[in-house]
Amino acid sequence: QVQLVESGGGLVQAGGSLRLSCAASGSTFRLAGAGWYVGWYRQAPGKQRELVAGVSSDGRPNYVDAVKGRFTISRDNAKNTVYLQMNSLKPEDTAVYYCNVKAFRIDAWGQGTQVTVSS
Repeated sequence: QVQLVESGGGLVQAGGSLRLSCAASGSTFRLAGAGWYVGWYRQAPGKQRELVAGVSSDGRPNYVDAVKGRFTISRDNAKNTVYLQMNSLKPEDTAVYYCNVKAFRIDAWGQGTQVTVSS
């Protein structure tokens, strides 16, 4: 069983920054292990949930084109936490952001954190 808790969302003006955190707990998942993928997704009102950024256990990050150069995904194995640093935020980044962990027999989602970017 894996529990994910996102935090760090909020209201920010365009051009500002936020750092989202995804803390994983439970006995079956460790970032220090292998064979996992953590993704940050977002869902804006009336739109489908989309993958924004992700990182695999071998350390390779991936980003959707819309956030390349502005968002950075990182992790802290000791805290079992994955971060999403979001810079140069735009109003179109407004959405609920979710983290997801995929590993052997694991497909877990957090509750989401709201990010609102005002123009």
